[in-house]
Amino acid sequence: MVACAPLAQPVIPTDAPTQAPTFTPSASPTVGAVSFPTLTPAIISQNTDGATATPLLGATRTPAPDDFPTATRPFDANAPRIDFFTSDILSVAPGGDITLFWSTRNVDAAVIYRLESDGTRSQVYNVVPDGNLSITTSNAQRGTLRFALAIGEGADYTEDILVIPLECPDEWFFVPAPPDCADDEAISTQIIDMSLERGRMLYVEERNLVYALFNDGLADRPGWLSFLNQYNPEIHQSRDPNAPPEWIQPVNELGYVWRTNEDVRTRLGLGLADAIFFEGQIQTSSVGGTETVYISGSNGVVLQLDPGGDIWQIITQ
Repeated sequence: MVACAPLAQPVIPTDAPTQAPTFTPSASPTVGAVSFPTLTPAIISQNTDGATATPLLGATRTPAPDDFPTATRPFDANAPRIDFFTSDILSVAPGGDITLFWSTRNVDAAVIYRLESDGTRSQVYNVVPDGNLSITTSNAQRGTLRFALAIGEGADYTEDILVIPLECPDEWFFVPAPPDCADDEAISTQIIDMSLERGRMLYVEERNLVYALFNDGLADRPGWLSFLNQYNPEIHQSRDPNAPPEWIQPVNELGYVWRTNEDVRTRLGLGLADAIFFEGQIQTSSVGGTETVYISGSNGVVLQLDPGGDIWQIITQ
């Protein structure tokens, strides 16, 4: 009986010890064998300090205002609408005819406005909802023709703008030509041109104007000025007789402005060479009520005088 007694001591079960799970790497693959990775349970820590835990599905995002669609006005099939507003030709020469065509819906009448370059409405045509209108342009018009077709009132008001280029009927007297159309053909005229220490003076007989072009670098002063010619050889001296003989001073039309206007005389200084008399040309371009002047110089250049008197430049030679 003793030989049959169990040799092992009885085991009394107790609570299993707490053990933190650890990561067990997968075994290296064996050729010809199929291996499976050891699954290790994930540990979700309990946060006790009050901080917000990182979400399992990624960071949260506060919706931006653009995430929500903006409410739009519902489509109203009965609201005034412009189907088209066009012309019979793509461009027109000044003085030529052009016909406007339009079609609208849900209105009893329409209005066509003629728009000036500054946006003002100079002419008004009360027209039917669908139709056409023939318009004769002016010979003096340049740039573009602009029309506005308007229908409806208040919240139902709508309009369409039609822009029609005007062809340039006159060629420039020099190349390369400016992008704007010339106001008219170039005018041949007698010109007096003189170079001075800090600029240039010109007299244009066609306009009876004396131009003072400054090159003294004073950005806060006008770049050029023009003066109506007041020189009268019967009562005015052609030059200052008291000036040193070595001075090269402007004479006649140029000299009168140079002697009587201290600002012009101080800014330009003395002449570098005597004035040159020649037959030249002048041409202008007007856009938005402002005029750019182009004058041929004595040495084959073309001088551009921009509106406002701020800038002048040599643009071609």
